[in-house]
Amino acid sequence: MRLGLKVDVDTLRGTREGVPRLLDLFARHGVRATFLFSLGPDHTGRAIRRVFRRGFVDKVQRTSVVEHYGVRTLLYGTLLPGPDIGRRAVSVLRRVHGDGHETGIHCWDHVRWQDGVAHADFEWTRREMQRACDRYVDVFREPPPTHGAAGWQMNVHALRLTQQLGFDYCSDGRGSYPHLPVWRAELIRCPQFPTTLPTLDELIGVNGVAEDTVATLLLARTQALVESGHVFTLHAELEGGRLLGVLDSLLDGWKAQGWSPGPVRSLYESVEPMALPRCETALAPVAGRTGTLFVQGDEFLGDVHDTTREDL
Repeated sequence: MRLGLKVDVDTLRGTREGVPRLLDLFARHGVRATFLFSLGPDHTGRAIRRVFRRGFVDKVQRTSVVEHYGVRTLLYGTLLPGPDIGRRAVSVLRRVHGDGHETGIHCWDHVRWQDGVAHADFEWTRREMQRACDRYVDVFREPPPTHGAAGWQMNVHALRLTQQLGFDYCSDGRGSYPHLPVWRAELIRCPQFPTTLPTLDELIGVNGVAEDTVATLLLARTQALVESGHVFTLHAELEGGRLLGVLDSLLDGWKAQGWSPGPVRSLYESVEPMALPRCETALAPVAGRTGTLFVQGDEFLGDVHDTTREDL
């Protein structure tokens, strides 16, 4: 049974410090992963605008944001200029690719995408995604094979662009199993492999769960093997930092349970993409996170408007 490891890399610090630690850990375990990079400016400090969202302050307090991200990172885009991650950390990005891991796009500007895409128009969305694609080509000298949206935030334009930009598959949302997304009866012919497991920062600090017990809780959820597999999203800033030991325990535990941890591509290559079930998708709340996320719904049994790449 396959368990896809999806690494979201949000910041310059996460790229420079967290990613190398994860590479070393994965090498010790003999596993590969899918690394999704933020490739433009690090404007993490601008996330302070979320302070007025319900639940945001509580999440900041229970997840040790300052310790995970560092004071300097939390000033980028406000009191300090936002550094260009794709230019400042290009050697790290290329090392990931050279070590045999899958690489793809997380976003151009993490805070801008996470806070803006839900209500953005086509031109705004296209510009953000194209910037990330262009930078990916600059770094890796090949087109990006996959995309995983920052903050699990998408809109219909972004979904259509997953076709137009030619991604093999995407992991943009939350859900239960691989599917072809349907948005308001419009079929998107780019398969989605959603994050199926809760992230560590969604679990720690809730109902008495601590850093030294969270691995046990998560392993209990993966005790039963699932034919469609799982996707676990980790963050270079968290599991590549203070929570590295938790990830180490999880990898040991998953292998003992019979899972084969690897890149999300391993799940994609195990199915016939266009034969996947068609599922409704929408924005909905997810436990442990603020606001709404791009979420898989029920299987869609009605007639669809079939949008192909040629239509766009």
